[in-house]
Amino acid sequence: MDLRNVGLNSPLFSILEDMLDFADEPELEKEKGKSNPSRAYVRDAKAMAATPADVAEYPDRYVFAVDMPGIKAEEINVQVENDNVLVVTGERKRNEENKDGGVKYLTMERRVGKFMRKFTLPDNANMDKISAVSQDGVLTVTVEKLPPPEPKRAKTIEVKVA
Repeated sequence: MDLRNVGLNSPLFSILEDMLDFADEPELEKEKGKSNPSRAYVRDAKAMAATPADVAEYPDRYVFAVDMPGIKAEEINVQVENDNVLVVTGERKRNEENKDGGVKYLTMERRVGKFMRKFTLPDNANMDKISAVSQDGVLTVTVEKLPPPEPKRAKTIEVKVA
């Protein structure tokens, strides 16, 4: 195979990158003078990069559409952290039935492992009105907006004669 024409966006490059994941090697984390990211940070960064999402703003709500292929609704976790960070997580596992069945994968391009996305919610997001629905491998999280504040009325002060 001629590897000179394989681009960085190629599935082959992604597989090689996962196989040669140097950040998970403990001896590299201990090198003097090197400040390598922690395993948890690398794992979370990979999970976030592998989870595509669309965010739309409507007049009365925000809608987050997150691709979660192969993950059942009960395996998806939606939380709000630090009062304004929407966190969506899940994990797609390998088919256990194929492990012992003598299956030999010829190509394996679908990502297995953790999925995660974090979104900072705007100030007008109503934290009490958040809903999530999973359908056809897409999680849709709807965050209602708070109504705009009432305009402050001018206070009239009576002027007295002295």
